[in-house]
Amino acid sequence: MTPGTPRNRSDETLAGSFERYLQDKGKGRGGDGGNYRRNAARELERFAEWAAGNRGDDWTGIIPDDVDRDPTFEDLDERVFREYARHLAGDRGLKQNTVQTYYRYISAWCGWCVNEGYLEAHYAQRASAMAPLPEDDGRKPGDQQAWTSAQRHALTRHVDERARDAVEAYTTLPEDTDPIDKQRARYAALKAARDRALVFVLAYTAVRVGELLRDPNDPRRRGVRWEDLSLNDGSMDVYRKKQQWDAASLPDPVISPLRSYRKLMDPSTERWPVFPTFDQRTLAGLVQNELEDRGERPESITERRDEYARDLLLALDEDIRPPSITTDGARSILQRLSEAAEIDIDHPKHDYLAPHGGRRGMGEVLVRAFGYTVAARYLDNSEEMVRERYSHIEAGELGDVATEALDEIEPRSRG
Repeated sequence: MTPGTPRNRSDETLAGSFERYLQDKGKGRGGDGGNYRRNAARELERFAEWAAGNRGDDWTGIIPDDVDRDPTFEDLDERVFREYARHLAGDRGLKQNTVQTYYRYISAWCGWCVNEGYLEAHYAQRASAMAPLPEDDGRKPGDQQAWTSAQRHALTRHVDERARDAVEAYTTLPEDTDPIDKQRARYAALKAARDRALVFVLAYTAVRVGELLRDPNDPRRRGVRWEDLSLNDGSMDVYRKKQQWDAASLPDPVISPLRSYRKLMDPSTERWPVFPTFDQRTLAGLVQNELEDRGERPESITERRDEYARDLLLALDEDIRPPSITTDGARSILQRLSEAAEIDIDHPKHDYLAPHGGRRGMGEVLVRAFGYTVAARYLDNSEEMVRERYSHIEAGELGDVATEALDEIEPRSRG
């Protein structure tokens, strides 16, 4: 069956498809986890209750009054989704962007139903269905994630504890530990220390992830190397979005994780990437090819690789420089760490702490603490752009000014 071909399941209830959809969108074994799954399940349940008329008001649902059954896919068309959009938009307790977010959960399910053959068309995305929704205010909620202070602290605390435990486990091994076991412990410590350093840099420097890591489509963006960092001065050279090299600040919280990580890695040259890939397939091919190019015989290469628990450790000893992780690799790391840290995330697009959210979160901190001018310099943006992107902060501050003015001028009338 090709996508979009109806399954002729006109008598199947809407709720009957929810579990399959949520499993496809969920995380972990069986698709049982993930914040997106939890949030989508909540909105699908609300949609099903609305469609069945179980709202506790005069609304009777989408099926005729004289029909005694649950709604099925046969009952769905663009008019139904239009009415649901009107229902969401009419809820005075929901903000404009929240209405858009809730509708997107239902729209995503509708699109999945088309691909799975439950529906013949994506009714929820038709213009007439979406017409009652509030107009887009230009904020693009799907791109607006910003790490909150609680999320930033939870993630940095998790990676810090994880790295401390791994480094301690490695550095306190008995002297008679088997060499391979010692290498495994070092590798685990290196990976945990790299992840900690990456998280701290993303959380506190506000550097764009594309400036920090490798972009396979742009050879100029090869990822920062140790030679680009000056830990004593607290600075890092990055290739900026404006197509030129520039110095970015490394605040105090970042220095210690980077120092500890560098000491553990002990790269043979400063040209090593700060955040190398740990992908075994990539490293295996890299080591194999480099040693062949150096004239070693295949059997000798096999023997050398067998001496190491991981090819990364051989690469360190032989100065075979691996590539930096990519921006996609960073997203995968943050997905893994966000889930491991069990961080509560309620966002329509990301069910993990995405890299750009660290930059936006730091921008929030800077604007509130020092104003737009200082924040713009730190974020490497124009002040005009920073004011636009963080306009909600100024609006809140102006609201406080208005409240103070009313308290001063009209204290009695506001009692």
